[in-house]
Amino acid sequence: MKLRASVLAFVTAFLPLQNAWAAEPGWPQSIAIATASPGGTYYVYGQALADILGRELGIEVTAQATQGSTRNVILVETGHAALGLITMGIGWEAWNGTGEWTKGQRFQAMRAILPMYDSPFHIAVAKRLGLKLLEELAGKRLGTGARGGTSGIYFPLIFETLGIPAVLSYGSIEETTSQISAGQLDGIVLATGAPVPALFELDQKVGMAFIPFTSEQIELLKKRMPELSDSLIPSGGYPSLTEDYNTVGLFNFAVANKDLPDDLVYRIVKAAYDKHAQLVERHSAARETIPTNIKHDTFLPIHPGAVRYYRELGIDLPAVLANGR
Repeated sequence: MKLRASVLAFVTAFLPLQNAWAAEPGWPQSIAIATASPGGTYYVYGQALADILGRELGIEVTAQATQGSTRNVILVETGHAALGLITMGIGWEAWNGTGEWTKGQRFQAMRAILPMYDSPFHIAVAKRLGLKLLEELAGKRLGTGARGGTSGIYFPLIFETLGIPAVLSYGSIEETTSQISAGQLDGIVLATGAPVPALFELDQKVGMAFIPFTSEQIELLKKRMPELSDSLIPSGGYPSLTEDYNTVGLFNFAVANKDLPDDLVYRIVKAAYDKHAQLVERHSAARETIPTNIKHDTFLPIHPGAVRYYRELGIDLPAVLANGR
């Protein structure tokens, strides 16, 4: 009997969202936020958001450890998580069914609700080389993180699009910075939150030059990869950055299942912004969790509950995203 009850409880916990709404208010009794591995930014951010929402909404909210963005898309799609944290690069692949991991399936049950923080694209080479332009990277040896990571996926496309035959090397950030210091690599290309501690330390040690994209190159990249958006690493973000570094990036977003009640999503978004200081206390990346950064969503429909909140603030939303249920 105990075994049967345990199995029933397990199955009930993973019923699709549409079957989980509480009877009276039309809200679920509890919601899960799909994050990533414990210790990472997603998990810390998700825990902070869960704590805030649990207090503000009066329902149980939990941060669920996952394997990251691709898994979170699937969990939201199937209703096994109400909210998920994703990078917009994975969001684009999911929406269009273009990523290898999608196997051609289009995942379109998610709706954008909350901009989290940016992952700007860095291109930095040893100052000793005296390089200033992207075109000068032809033939240069650049480390770019894991082959299957965001950097490893996007930088081959970036250099292909710009017609620059750079030589890419895959490995950990720590390995790459060590190889640059030893003269075995010329530079590093990364798509991640700034500052990157290992790159910051390398800049202090050997001096790095950050090679910017031109405005024309940025427009060309965004045309090829619409999920990219304008990004910036502010002056002082690294020791060698004496002026703002204009680049492209992938914003990270919280998304919701489209079937979540509009008033619940409205309250979720409002609570996150009302308690913004608490989010920042838990992780500094949340400084970028501000309403105007909704502009970094260029393709995902915005949940009607979130649309209501942004419009109350007077934020202009693209009609094609604001009206797309």
